[in-house]
Amino acid sequence: MMIAAASPSHKTIQCLFLFIFLVAEAVPSRAKVPAVIVFGDSSVDSGNNNRIQTILKSNFEPYGRDFEGGHPTGRFCNGRIPPDFISEALGLKHTVPAYLDPRSTIKDFATGVCFASAGTGYDNATSDVLNVIPLWKQLENYKMYQKRLRKYVGMEKAEEILREALYLMSIGTNDFLENFYVLFSRRSSQFTVEQYEDFLVGIAENFVRQLYELGGRKISLGGLPPMGCLPLERSRNIMSGSGCVDEYNQVAMDFNVKLQGLVIRLREELPEIRLVFSDLYHILLDVANKPSSYGFESAAVACCATGLFEMGYLCDEHSPFTCADANQYVFWDSFHPTQRTNQIMSDHLMITALSEFLV
Repeated sequence: MMIAAASPSHKTIQCLFLFIFLVAEAVPSRAKVPAVIVFGDSSVDSGNNNRIQTILKSNFEPYGRDFEGGHPTGRFCNGRIPPDFISEALGLKHTVPAYLDPRSTIKDFATGVCFASAGTGYDNATSDVLNVIPLWKQLENYKMYQKRLRKYVGMEKAEEILREALYLMSIGTNDFLENFYVLFSRRSSQFTVEQYEDFLVGIAENFVRQLYELGGRKISLGGLPPMGCLPLERSRNIMSGSGCVDEYNQVAMDFNVKLQGLVIRLREELPEIRLVFSDLYHILLDVANKPSSYGFESAAVACCATGLFEMGYLCDEHSPFTCADANQYVFWDSFHPTQRTNQIMSDHLMITALSEFLV
């Protein structure tokens, strides 16, 4: 599936982002974003899984080889992930620390904190698959963070930070690929895919409402990527040429439409909310379909190991097949983008859904 040729190139995105950044510098800010607060899965987990009992970790080489200092952090990437780039674009810090990182303190968390956990989903049953942090527990950790923040900066300052912070949510892919579509899935016997989408949207709505009640106002609800174009799914489609799996991409698009409807409805019902839908589907699909237009050599296979099915512990530092330059690849492992792709997607979000928070 190809999208229209009118899709913006990486160079165009960079120019537009620079323009908006300069405008933001010149125009007085309506309400500066003092912190970035993150919920979700491996797409935004900056290392929380390092501290829990799960096999889904990435705190070993070659993960993090292009991160500052060249060391693994628990990010499922060769370097930085979207919250890091977004934080930097908002004039905050270079990286967003994991809440469970013992090296970080409330001083570090005051300008940004990540509660995400690789392998989780909206559905509690998804987090049970690999024993990771469910979404409800992420919210409980956030409540503890609120208490710590109030003690650190005082009640008035803490409420200002919590009210003006940007809340990023990136979650949902695992609900489908690691739960609903797996063999002998309990959920697929309970729901049709359309019903499961509605079930997850209900959970998303409840989470946003709870976050709103806790003081969150600027919230980005992330949509699903083109799941069928992940190297892991393309490798399963090898008998038909290793193209993207259209069924999975269609589910992602359908689910995103439902999330967009939720955003519209909640904006009408919750008077002070500034809720936006962050759509990465089309930009990542364009990159996956036309990698050379963005300066990549490959999108069908990943950098790490054979690039077909490896992630986590299967992404072995001793694999002779791991690429020398991750910047030439759209995907780092079979499920996660490279640092360079993450920057392209983050720049895209900053000129689209998140642009209203720049000025």
